[in-house]
Amino acid sequence: MIKFFKKRWYLVLGVIIVLAVILIRNQSAPANKDKRPQTYKIKKETLQETLTLSGEIDADEKVALKFQTSGRLAWMGVKEGDYVKKYQTIASLDQRDLKNRLTKYLNSYAIQRNTFEQTKDDNWNDQYALSQSIRDEVKRVLESNQYNLNNAVLDVEYQNITIEYANLWTPIEGVVTHIDILYPGVNITPAGAEFDIVNPKTIYLSVTAEQSDVVLLKKGIEGEIIFDAYPDKTFTGVIDYISFSPKTGETGTVYEVRLTLDKETQKLPLKLAMTGDVSFVLSEKKNVLSVPIQFVKKDSKGNYVTREKKGNKEKIYVKRGEEFNSKVEIKNGLEVGDVVYD
Repeated sequence: MIKFFKKRWYLVLGVIIVLAVILIRNQSAPANKDKRPQTYKIKKETLQETLTLSGEIDADEKVALKFQTSGRLAWMGVKEGDYVKKYQTIASLDQRDLKNRLTKYLNSYAIQRNTFEQTKDDNWNDQYALSQSIRDEVKRVLESNQYNLNNAVLDVEYQNITIEYANLWTPIEGVVTHIDILYPGVNITPAGAEFDIVNPKTIYLSVTAEQSDVVLLKKGIEGEIIFDAYPDKTFTGVIDYISFSPKTGETGTVYEVRLTLDKETQKLPLKLAMTGDVSFVLSEKKNVLSVPIQFVKKDSKGNYVTREKKGNKEKIYVKRGEEFNSKVEIKNGLEVGDVVYD
């Protein structure tokens, strides 16, 4: 029995050792693989320094229309999704009370006009009286009469403006994107009845740039745009506006950059707040030799790379040029077809 347990104990120990060896090999395999030197074959290529910014669709012409006064909404001429023309009336309040008030003010004006004419006739001759006190009194009567007539005119004009304010019209053409209320016949307040209109012909891409990036941009620079809604297509935009002051509501100091879209892009069914990325080419060099930056080392003598020559590795010094993102230009020391090691 004791021998049986000893054999079983040795068997368990052997299984544990085998599993440990397998585990160690699995853990060391990726490490050894990563330690293998990477190579890069030298070729001529075009190097670009690019800047990519993110943003969203916005529009130059967009309005939120509200009535100036409260009242009963009598008529709605649009619904969400409708396209409206500039200066088109889209809704109106019940104007019966307003029109009655206007009629009342017109009547008051007519009465005051008659009073004005009668007072003028009654006192006209007295303004030439010999007594100075009589002339002064008549002057005051005529002036007061004129002021009363002016006030009657102002009442009529004010009430007419109030009727005009009871009609809501749009100062731009565009699409009705939102309406707070769905049906006429309800009492509204200016804060509770809003009509949002956006002109789709004035959309643009608004991106934000940090301080170190915005100084690299200027009006007229063209960029390639990829919208999140169309990830497989590239579109074109041109910088039309760069803000002078930082954009409010952001956590850091960033500046707004607006890009006008070409005609092809404007034909897309783009909507407000759709997102996208734009890439700008800040500088470019064509037909130059280059290597990834991590392949270039430096010692007391200068910059060097490790090159393969006849199956051996050799250290060769090179002259670096400009850096373009992850690559660096090599002005001399290497030729097309050379293989270098990291």
